[in-house]
Amino acid sequence: MLKKLDIERSIVKLEVLNLKHTLELTDAVKDGNLWQLWYTSAPEPKNIEAYIKKAMHDYEKGISLAFAVKHKESNKIIGTTRYMNVDTTHKRLEIGTTWYAKSYQATGVNTECKYLLLYHAFEVLECIAVEFRTHFHNLKSRKAIERLGAKQDGILRNHKIDATGCIRDTVVFSILNSEWETVKKSLEYKMDEQY
Repeated sequence: MLKKLDIERSIVKLEVLNLKHTLELTDAVKDGNLWQLWYTSAPEPKNIEAYIKKAMHDYEKGISLAFAVKHKESNKIIGTTRYMNVDTTHKRLEIGTTWYAKSYQATGVNTECKYLLLYHAFEVLECIAVEFRTHFHNLKSRKAIERLGAKQDGILRNHKIDATGCIRDTVVFSILNSEWETVKKSLEYKMDEQY
């Protein structure tokens, strides 16, 4: 289902994540000390190489395809996002493990990244549903997912235990293929307003 490819639009280019992105991704995670936000999945700077290697291994297993997010104007890698929990039988996947350098948050980057990923998921991969998950306490992420046009499916209570031993409730959202045309139109309108 997942073939390695780079995809791009006006603001960003999504490059298949590999070890050549190590140094720039290390700089990106330091911008805002993202690993210190207890409700996110951003790795510590010292763990970036292992983070990338795991993403590459997950691709080989057919369950994930990770991208480095390149900001085209600055020509910098500013974060990462991925397709994950890929289920080819049921034609669905999740978009997640997304984080951006603090300097590039709330700049239109997320809207364009998600548009590219959703467009490819629905129009190339022919998914019937795309899911998003986030920590219950990550209100910024929840609002961003809702702004995309996703609808909340529910909350998985006591879903995971994080590295500190805290129990995480996970909020689940999705966009269905029957909703994609309306969501696409809305996202294109938002992106056109930003330029």
